[in-house]
Amino acid sequence: MKIVFYGLAITSSWGNGHATTYRSLCRALARRGHRIHFVEKNMEWYRNNRDLPNPEFCTVHLYEDWSEQASALVRISEDADAIVIGSYFPDAITATRALLNEGYGPVFFYDIDTPITMSRLRTHGGTSYLDAMLIPYYAAYLSFTGGPALREMEDRFGSPYAAPFYCSVDPELYKPTTILAPYRCELSYLGTFASDRQPKLMCLLNGTAALLPKSRFIVAGPQYPKEIAWQENVKRITHLAPPAHPAFYSSSRFTLNLTRHDMIETGYSPSVRLFEASACGAAILSDAWVGLEDFLTPGEEILLPRDQYEVTQILRGMPESERIRLGHRARERILSQHTAAHRAMEFESTVTHCSTKKVAAKKTLPKKTAPQMIAGTSPVLRRQAVRRNIPLSTQR
Repeated sequence: MKIVFYGLAITSSWGNGHATTYRSLCRALARRGHRIHFVEKNMEWYRNNRDLPNPEFCTVHLYEDWSEQASALVRISEDADAIVIGSYFPDAITATRALLNEGYGPVFFYDIDTPITMSRLRTHGGTSYLDAMLIPYYAAYLSFTGGPALREMEDRFGSPYAAPFYCSVDPELYKPTTILAPYRCELSYLGTFASDRQPKLMCLLNGTAALLPKSRFIVAGPQYPKEIAWQENVKRITHLAPPAHPAFYSSSRFTLNLTRHDMIETGYSPSVRLFEASACGAAILSDAWVGLEDFLTPGEEILLPRDQYEVTQILRGMPESERIRLGHRARERILSQHTAAHRAMEFESTVTHCSTKKVAAKKTLPKKTAPQMIAGTSPVLRRQAVRRNIPLSTQR
């Protein structure tokens, strides 16, 4: 198949979790013989921090201004077998309308930020990258989140088919490696600054560092305010490129996984860091959230300390042999279900399902509008509107 992605970033992993996700998936799809194209806006932040400018597994199309290059960017998908619009793609809504108006498709929406998306759909009727009125026109809604959110996406917002499409890990890139002195520590954390995660980070890592002043701790990731009062034994790394992640995880006795507030509220939302750390055989400490046990079993494959005192007890009290077994069990679990190869096959199945089951949404946006039918709260009215070819609004 020829598959075209319109996504936030694949050439730069700086300050975002999308790039590593796209890289793993696109590489796995290419290995299975598919031709992959990736359309990315040439934004300054990523332009100045590209760690994979020319991926060998896909053709990258960089653009400056959609309005000036729209025709060429849409034409890339003219002969595509599947088109994917990703969350936070800067011109997602405009691109979707253009693709549907040309009759290209099927068009899928790939939400790497489902909890945030769902929250804003409920309160504002959409986000900068997804208009609720367009949801019935996507062949499928592929979600980083599972559980009840998928039923809501179908019943409330009219998706013809909402399916879990969790993040994944490439086992050829993420695996146990030799311990490196610069990353050796008792407890590490890898992630971009997020205000809703920071209190937990200060408690579980920085608080533990205060209790164990002779031990070493590391926090890696960008955008942390300078005024944060880290303990003296907490080392900061501003940016850690993906090729260094396996050594980072392998050199930490334990690593910490923390979850955004919206992801906890929604549940069933594993992060890519959780899978990557597991694939490296890391012993993981995490906050708790609904659905976690679907991915890793608490007490056997992951530990859930509630405060810095419980973290300290784990660091000081767990035998080294048990720590190693904890990481090994997590690695086996994730590699059995959540590799990029698993996701590539799931994507193929989804494309086939939407074709053979005829659940694919309409491809062409009519010119006239009847937004009141689509914008209503009743999923019955919304689905009736789509079946009867009542057009969507072309303006917001």
